[in-house]
Amino acid sequence: MFRQPSTAGTRAPATLAAVALVAALALSACDSDSGSGSDADASRSSAAQGSVVAPGKPGEAAQTLTPEQAAKAVPDDSPNAADFAYAEMMVKHHAQALTMTALAPERASSTQVKGVADRISAAQKPEIDAMNGWLKRFAAKKPKDGGHDHGAMTMPGMATEAQLDQLRAAKGAAFDELFLKLMITHHQGAVSMAADALSDGRNTLVQEMANDVISQQSAEIGRMQKM
Repeated sequence: MFRQPSTAGTRAPATLAAVALVAALALSACDSDSGSGSDADASRSSAAQGSVVAPGKPGEAAQTLTPEQAAKAVPDDSPNAADFAYAEMMVKHHAQALTMTALAPERASSTQVKGVADRISAAQKPEIDAMNGWLKRFAAKKPKDGGHDHGAMTMPGMATEAQLDQLRAAKGAAFDELFLKLMITHHQGAVSMAADALSDGRNTLVQEMANDVISQQSAEIGRMQKM
């Protein structure tokens, strides 16, 4: 389930990691006096100058950075157009799922299908609240020229009005079969949207939301496919 963004001073994990790294390296530099030879001398010199040794990526050498350079190396997680597009479209996507699950208590015959509908409803209502909260929190940072006409965009996995009408008219085993078919497709669309957000978005909170969608809805797809 999405984690509701905090309303006060939430620091992105990447920033925390960078701060922790700087602190750890500073402590390490202080402890380097116990070492010997050129390595210890280099560490003492580095500490005296206030520099930071940043580990490189796998296969790459470490870099020595000034504190200012280390701060600039922290990834920028300010929201971009892709982050806003994801949150806005996923609110609408989830809302349709709730429309479908609301039909299950009266029209489904399978207790398993009713259980799936209950779980989806219980998970996606707070997720909608979380995304709306994120949109409100970052409204001032929404790109002025990078928006999209989300109403004109096709969101993957969305059921058509004709399919929704068919679901509303179905009952018993026919409802169960159609509900599972439509909801599996719906979840697959959500996973695709979340993958796009991970690829094109930048904000840490949106990335966490997208990862949650991929994890939870992929598992739900597997359960529904076995019914």
